[in-house]
Amino acid sequence: MTITYGIIIVTVITSLMAFNNRATMSKLIFNPYVIHTNKDYSRFISSGFIHADFMHLFFNMYALYLFGGIVEQSFKSQYIFGNKGNLMYIILYISGLIMSSVYSYFKHKNNPAYNALGASGAVSAIVFCSIILYPTNKLMIFPIPFFMPAYILGVGYLLYSFFMGRRANDNIGHDAHFYGAVWGILFIVLLWKPALGNFIAQLGF
Repeated sequence: MTITYGIIIVTVITSLMAFNNRATMSKLIFNPYVIHTNKDYSRFISSGFIHADFMHLFFNMYALYLFGGIVEQSFKSQYIFGNKGNLMYIILYISGLIMSSVYSYFKHKNNPAYNALGASGAVSAIVFCSIILYPTNKLMIFPIPFFMPAYILGVGYLLYSFFMGRRANDNIGHDAHFYGAVWGILFIVLLWKPALGNFIAQLGF
């Protein structure tokens, strides 16, 4: 879990710095209008290392801690990516930050008031990659008070994120959650050929 711990440490430090410095927050935050106007594409990545508050930071890093280690270790196994596992894990995380925000970029690039931040998109990519690898693992999500197979919870989460993203009536980045999750699925299915067959076999089909 060396890389997962490293990402958590860097994210916590950067987020704490941004909590106490509005200039840092403004420089790193995802603002599609600024990105489009100034060609400041680094914000696709930098925004994933800052958070709105301690609770936002805690939930994202806790989810990364739970699922990141599973994916990181799996990637390093000879059955999947072997000695390229660390690199592929980093690529998954960084590309998750980018791909989860592409939709919002085009949707809001003419809106100077739109801002977004947080690692949710990349974390969703990690979580859903783990679901493809281990679909029958038992998971629980608040406020549902019982465990269920990961693939069932995953389908429900995708549907929820998609429809809530269309409503866009709260401050939660549902679009980033949805597209990050989709990217996590595509990443492992496209880059590890046995992924889909392995997924289906575990479901007993």
